[in-house]
Amino acid sequence: MTARILAVDDSPTIRGLVSKVLKNAGFEVFLATDGVEGVGTLSDAEPDLIITDINMPRMDGFGLIESVRQTRDFGSVPILVLTTESSPDLKARARAAGATGWIVKPFDDAHFVSVIHRVLGR
Repeated sequence: MTARILAVDDSPTIRGLVSKVLKNAGFEVFLATDGVEGVGTLSDAEPDLIITDINMPRMDGFGLIESVRQTRDFGSVPILVLTTESSPDLKARARAAGATGWIVKPFDDAHFVSVIHRVLGR
């Protein structure tokens, strides 16, 4: 069965790049431009994994993680943070909010896909 991934990033370039890499790896991809749209997309996407940026308008990645963790249906879905940020404080804050892992942009396509397979247990 094809894994469904929701990618949330305010950058059209990053959304396009992530979508292309994931689709080429055989995943079904859903996209959102910020945390508000990401939360709104959950029931349509029914994601097996969520990938989110941190710095976004309206609702940032921390808000998205906290909102997803509070949902009954999606509270246990793994969430990877994909961001240019790498400070230990932000990583700790993301972990405290419920993030599963952290990937720094720019990413290597093969490594990115292998991390996703590992998180999904494949």
